[in-house]
Amino acid sequence: MYEYIKGAVAEVAPAYAVIDAGGVGYYLHISLETYAAVEHASEAKLYVHYVVREVFRLLISVSGVGGNTARMILSTYSPHELQGIITSGNAVLLKNVKGLGLKTAQKIIVELSGKLAVLGADAGDAPLAGADGGSFDEALAALVMLGFARAAAEKVLRGVMRELPRASVEELIRAALKRL
Repeated sequence: MYEYIKGAVAEVAPAYAVIDAGGVGYYLHISLETYAAVEHASEAKLYVHYVVREVFRLLISVSGVGGNTARMILSTYSPHELQGIITSGNAVLLKNVKGLGLKTAQKIIVELSGKLAVLGADAGDAPLAGADGGSFDEALAALVMLGFARAAAEKVLRGVMRELPRASVEELIRAALKRL
C-alpha cells in the first residue's frame, strides 16, 4: 500500500487534487484543510489517507463512518477542533457535519473520546477564543444565518482568529464580513 504521493500539482479543487508523480497522474480525494494547504503549491506531498491520516484512520475505525463521512468531518473541522469537540462530548456541534446524524455523532464521541487525546494539538490550527471555542461558534452561526456558506465562513473565521485570537464575537463577525 502507498503511504504518500509526492509530485507536481497538476490540478486542484476543493474535493480533489491530481498529483503528477513520474508521469502518472494520481487523482486523490482531499479535505478542505488539505485544499487550503496545496491550492497555490506547484509541488505537494499528499498522504494517501490524507495529511491528517491518524485522525482519518481513527474516524473510519468507528462502525458506520466511511471514507466520505470522515472526509466531510475533516473538511468541516480541523483535527484540533475535532479533538476539542470529542473531548467536550459536544455531539450537537459534531452533528453539524453534512450527512452526519446525532446517533453517529454520539457514537464517534464515545468510541474516540480516549483515543484522540494522544494525538496532541496541531500547532498550525487557529486557536479558538474562550475555553470552549464559544466565540468562534457564535460568530460562525451568525455568518451562516446571514446567508454565507458554512465552509467559506469557517475558512475566513480561522484566518481572523489567527490574527485576532482574543477578539470578541462582534469583532470576529465584523472582520469576517470585511473579507467575505
